[in-house]
Amino acid sequence: MNIVKMKYALLFSSALLVNNFALAQDERPASPVKVEPVKQTKLSPSANLLGTVYSQSNVAITAGVNGQLEWIIEPGSFVEQGDTLVKMDTLPLKLMQLEKQAQIKRESINLNYLKRELKRLQTLKAQNNTAEFQLDQTQSKYELSQADLEIAELKLKQINDQLKRAHIQAPFAGVVTERLEREGTDVNRSQVLLRMLDTENLQVRLFVPIRYLAFIKKDKPLNVFNEHYNTLAKIIAIIPAADPRSQTFELRVSLNAESVDNWTAGELVKVEVPVQADIETLAIHRDALILRSRETYVMIIDKDNVAHKMPVAVGNGQGEWVSVDGELNPGDNVATRGAERLQDGQKVSIQKS
Repeated sequence: MNIVKMKYALLFSSALLVNNFALAQDERPASPVKVEPVKQTKLSPSANLLGTVYSQSNVAITAGVNGQLEWIIEPGSFVEQGDTLVKMDTLPLKLMQLEKQAQIKRESINLNYLKRELKRLQTLKAQNNTAEFQLDQTQSKYELSQADLEIAELKLKQINDQLKRAHIQAPFAGVVTERLEREGTDVNRSQVLLRMLDTENLQVRLFVPIRYLAFIKKDKPLNVFNEHYNTLAKIIAIIPAADPRSQTFELRVSLNAESVDNWTAGELVKVEVPVQADIETLAIHRDALILRSRETYVMIIDKDNVAHKMPVAVGNGQGEWVSVDGELNPGDNVATRGAERLQDGQKVSIQKS
């Protein structure tokens, strides 16, 4: 009899413990999560291809005139458009300028004298008081003096142009990457003095397999990224001339001016390129996927803020979104933060982004 009573007491105690445990489970605080809705959308299956960052302007700065370098900017200097890069010794040109100005003054004096003389002879000719030969000779001298004055003025303009080109200004904002000559060096016109890189206007060039050409549209931006940053870049050129050996064509995309500080000319980056036509599919945020060795699943959050485990099959992705196949509907909320620690049936608290 005592044994029977002990059995009933043990059964009662066990039931009480189970009930208390269940109550404790229900009273656990709701786990905080962030959610994203499932959406019905068109995705373009893509592949990540390597590209190289180039500056749209990488130019050699050359001497505008023959002469001696008076000053030249240091390599590594950042400049704005119009800043001075090179100053030449302008003393020889200034002396030539003064010489031509004096010559123009002399030619002007001579021209005025011949003009008055020609007018006097024309008056005498009208009165038959001068010879035809003398009038013709003065007329010729006057016209030659006019031509000499025009030549002198043109030469002065040439000297003024040389003086203007003796000081070289930056054609765009950028950085001086290389200096080839130093102050005091005599240089010739068109001799390379500096190399300059435009750091404000960058583009990525990559070579894409020709089989993907049909899926690349100029009006659709591409995702460009490195280890630390990513951005959407506009396609500026599709060059559909395939290399016979590699069977690739060149694609160029322009990096946003706001993001140029995150890229360096010559850097290798990855570009997300579409490799198939758009497909209509259910898509979820990549962060919602929970990957395990035997399964992949998401945690659906119902209208009562209760989590439910839902296995899914993962398809193609585009950026932060990936297509899935499973018992999901557009508008269903799936956990993207805090999902890995959730249990099926657990209460959650949705946090705003």
